[in-house]
Amino acid sequence: MSHTHDPGERGPERPEERPRVTIVLPCYNEENHVVDEVKRICAAMDQSGWTYELLAVDDASTDGTLERLRDVQNLYPRMRVIAFGHNGGAGTVRRIGSRRARGEYVVWTDADMSYPNERIPELVNMLDADPETDQIVGARTTETGTHKALRVPAKWMIRKIAEGLTRTRIPDLNSGLRVFRSDIARPYLRLLPPGFSCVTTITLAFLSNQHPVRYVPIDYAKRAGLSKFHFVSDAYRYILQVLRMVMYFHPLKVLMPPALTLLGIGIGKFVFDQVRNPLYMPNNTVMILMTGLIIAAMALLADLIVRSREHS
Repeated sequence: MSHTHDPGERGPERPEERPRVTIVLPCYNEENHVVDEVKRICAAMDQSGWTYELLAVDDASTDGTLERLRDVQNLYPRMRVIAFGHNGGAGTVRRIGSRRARGEYVVWTDADMSYPNERIPELVNMLDADPETDQIVGARTTETGTHKALRVPAKWMIRKIAEGLTRTRIPDLNSGLRVFRSDIARPYLRLLPPGFSCVTTITLAFLSNQHPVRYVPIDYAKRAGLSKFHFVSDAYRYILQVLRMVMYFHPLKVLMPPALTLLGIGIGKFVFDQVRNPLYMPNNTVMILMTGLIIAAMALLADLIVRSREHS
């Protein structure tokens, strides 16, 4: 159950206190600005009065990111620096960080100065004040990333696919700034892929299981440093992850439409064939009908597996 937050009732946090908010911050080759990002986040959270912990996870950076974090660790007692031995990807960082989170609310953001992290307390307040919502997502109002001419239509297409499959309006499918309830998200953390599509996964996991998601417009600045986004490979992973997540929770939505389409085409062709040449069924008609029946059977079997999993 959620409790209304009153910043005035909270004093400075003691390091041994269990925090109510955990902020997971993936850091990979961000040496020139990671300290500024930590400072911005901690300043906002300190002023808010929320008890919190900041998990700054260095994902095996090849520059001086880890050294910068360790240099300022004593200045920010609520920050815990975690160092990975090898690069696992943003999704791995967020999955492990969320599992280690002690807070009631978990915040995901990035260390590249692109998200308005000074608004993190505002998003936490919104979630805390609304017990009917399980996740607050910062929906970006602008697109400033690389390959903009390609990213905008590709992201629109992926978002429309996700909206059609979840039957929910999704203003921003892959925003990196969000806050969610830790206990609600925990069963879905094992589903997170290692790459950027982890943010898509957590959104679809919530929507597919009737956990309300609320979107709040935010500004989005040009990132500091070099982008780790690779258009072709990451766009492919996003599309694949959307289909995978909906298949995981609602396979009928993915498999039944093509099955019914093939069956409809097959029946129509069968009628045409009988009018044209009674008592004769061409091989292609048989193939269309059999393919439709096989996919329909797979859809029903997958749905049965999902339902049995939910009740196990």
